[in-house]
Amino acid sequence: MEEKSQQQQDEQFMRLALIEARQAMDEDEIPIGAVVVCKGQVIARAHNLTERLTDVTAHAEMQAITAASAYLGGKYLTECTLYVTVEPCVMCAGAIAWAQLARIVYGADDEKRGFRRYAPTALHPRTNIQDGILAEECAALMREFFQKKR
Repeated sequence: MEEKSQQQQDEQFMRLALIEARQAMDEDEIPIGAVVVCKGQVIARAHNLTERLTDVTAHAEMQAITAASAYLGGKYLTECTLYVTVEPCVMCAGAIAWAQLARIVYGADDEKRGFRRYAPTALHPRTNIQDGILAEECAALMREFFQKKR
């Protein structure tokens, strides 16, 4: 059996993050979803819960990091990749750095609140970044959500 390319794997896992984002939208949360993968296995799935929990820190990435850490029984996620539909904010980038994730893959850029604008060096120095995976699908979900709000 032929092994999937990194691009194919990234798209496969981003599709799972998009499922989470759609679930968030169904719950009237900002539609951002996240998945943590370790050694090819999904170990955590999450989406924004800020409205439900009335907690500004309940972003998809924070929820996914917490779940992945609980699953692995440790706070460092050095062998894990975080897939998230939208570029993380500075808060989430800090958490990603503290968790020492090996890799972050995100879909759509967040020009207003993304970490690359305000804190481009916030991630752990060994964390690899891949952006733009299914970017249009991720961005379209955000546009749809905010158009309905207006």
